[in-house]
Amino acid sequence: MHHPGTIGLVLIEKYADWEFGLLAASAAAWFGGRVVALTTDATPARSMAGLELVGQRGLAPQENEDLDAVAVIGSEVWTTPDAPDITPLLGAVSGRGGAVGGICAGTLALARAGLFAGRRHTSNGRQWISTFAPGYAGAEAYEDVPHAVADGRVVSAPGSAPGTFAAAFLEVLLPGQAARIGEMRALFAREHAAG
Repeated sequence: MHHPGTIGLVLIEKYADWEFGLLAASAAAWFGGRVVALTTDATPARSMAGLELVGQRGLAPQENEDLDAVAVIGSEVWTTPDAPDITPLLGAVSGRGGAVGGICAGTLALARAGLFAGRRHTSNGRQWISTFAPGYAGAEAYEDVPHAVADGRVVSAPGSAPGTFAAAFLEVLLPGQAARIGEMRALFAREHAAG
C-alpha cells in the first residue's frame, strides 16, 4: 500500500487537542490517506480546550468495516467509569490485520482490549497504566520511555509524544515510506533540539 488507507480517530469527550493533529494532517496531506472522526454515537465531542468536533461515525465495528487503522486519542474520561467500551472495534480492526494505536489515556482502551499481551508498549507511566487498567495482559512488557513504541501493528505513546506517535503509526501503515517518515521525525525533533 502506497498510502495509509482509512484511519479512524477515536475522539471522546474532553479529547486532548494536541495528540492527533500531527498524525491526522500528515496522513492525509503528505501521504494521501483518509481520516475519519469516530465519536460516541457519532455525536459532537468537546476537546479539553472546549472545541467541538462533529463525529462522522460511531464506535461500533459494523460502522467501521473499511478502517485500515484506528488511533485512540487521550481524554481524562478513559480513566473513569464513563469510558466507552471500544474493545469490539479494536478487536475487529486488529483481527483483520489493521493497525491499532493509543496515545496517553487512549492506551487504556488498548490495555483493556488485551492488545498489549505479549507486546512491547508504553503509556503515561508504568504505575499510571496499572492504576487504571489493573492486571492488564502484557504489563510485564511495559517500556518506560518518553516516545512512541511500536510492536507489530500496535503503537502506543505517552501524551507528551504526539510527534513520535504520528511517525511510528505511519511507519506501521507505510513500511515503504521509511525515508519520508524519517524526514518527518527529523522535522518534529528540530523544534525540541533548538529549544
